[in-house]
This record gives sequence, structure tokens and C-alpha cells, in this order.
Amino acid sequence: MFPLQIVDCDRSHKAARIEQVVHNCDHTDIGDRVAGEKAARYIGAMKVKDADILIVPGYTNSGPEHWQTRWQSKLSTARRVEQAEWTKPVREDWTASVANAVNEAERPVVLVAHSLGVAAAVQAIPQFRKPVAGAFFVAPPDVSNPEIRPRHLMTFGPYSRDPLPFPSIVIASRNDPFCAFEVAEDIAAAWGSLFIDAGEAGHLNHDAGFGPWPEGSMTFAKFLTELKEP
Repeated sequence: MFPLQIVDCDRSHKAARIEQVVHNCDHTDIGDRVAGEKAARYIGAMKVKDADILIVPGYTNSGPEHWQTRWQSKLSTARRVEQAEWTKPVREDWTASVANAVNEAERPVVLVAHSLGVAAAVQAIPQFRKPVAGAFFVAPPDVSNPEIRPRHLMTFGPYSRDPLPFPSIVIASRNDPFCAFEVAEDIAAAWGSLFIDAGEAGHLNHDAGFGPWPEGSMTFAKFLTELKEP
């Protein structure tokens, strides 16, 4: 599998820096264990048990073999943000679901969003009433490109270009059919996010080979070590 690469976005923003700990891991059973065991081992200022980890899937939800589902099963405080309609997403409904999940949390929230879940999470930020400690965003779609299908993506745009009010990581692929790499890099720069190049990794979902995802798991674990309770 690819090694994740931290990209130094030479922009005016100052993205947070984390040490690169991801190497060429193979898809052994570490892919299923690392999200739980490694995260718990690496936690510094914030412990997994002290956070509500909200899994925010994208369009059509994340299936049983998707890395989000695997992480959810391994992290004791993780729960999924459910949507009433996964195949006909409505921006107002999806953002309300994310905001409600955050506002119902009993501990500081860490968002783990994929694809359209990233857009829903970002658009929901003005509705947050509870603290968010950080966000781990994977494969954000381009919600401003009319050439990208399905067209409902555009109803979730445009993205705010204001810096996010919490630490964040954006991981993007160089051949994602839903977002050009340069667009994802620009979004991350605007948000003040640490930007990570996943190489040619498709949409970073199960169909692209990301059920077990040890590189992502260890990157998430390291990200947690940098978080402080808000």
C-alpha cells in the first residue's frame, strides 16, 4: 500500500504539524486491531475514553468492510451519525444530523468523516453547541464542480474558506473521481488543516481497497496524541 505523505502547503495559513509515523505497512490483522489498540496506546493529552468519536459516513453510508465501520467496532467510544436518507442526501437534513450528534455528546467530540460526510460536518459547524476537539477528514468531495456526479454534491457547497475552529487533518487521493487533488489541497489550506497525500488511492473507500487501512489507523492514532481537550 501507499505511504501517506504530509504535504507542506506553502500558504499563509499555519497548519499544525504531526510527526510522520506511517511507513509501508501491509494488510495483516494490524489493519483490524490498530484503530483500537494503537490509538489507546498512543493517546497523550486526550484519551479515547474521554472523547466521543463520531463516525460520519458519506453518500450511501459505509458498509461492513469499510474502514470507518471497522474503526467504529474497535473504538469503544465511537458511534455513527445516522442519516434518514443515505441515497438521497439533503444538505439541511444531513447537517442537522451531524449537529445533533455533536450537541448530544457528553464528552469532547472527534469527528471522523469520509466523502460527503466531510461536507456535512463542515457545513454543520455553525450549529455546534458542544466542543469539538478535532476532525479527521478523508476524501472530501468537490462540491463546486458541476461536472462531477452525482449532482447532489453541489447542494452541499460551497465550502466555507474560513479556518476551522479546531485542529484537523485532510487526507486526499491523487486520483479521486470526486475531487481533484489540487482542489482538496486548496481546501485544506483554507481550513488550516494538516494535508496528507494518500497517493493514487481512488476515493479511499472499500471499493478502492480500503477496508483494513493500517496507514490511516496509525495516522489517526498519532493525530489523537496532538489533541487537547477544548
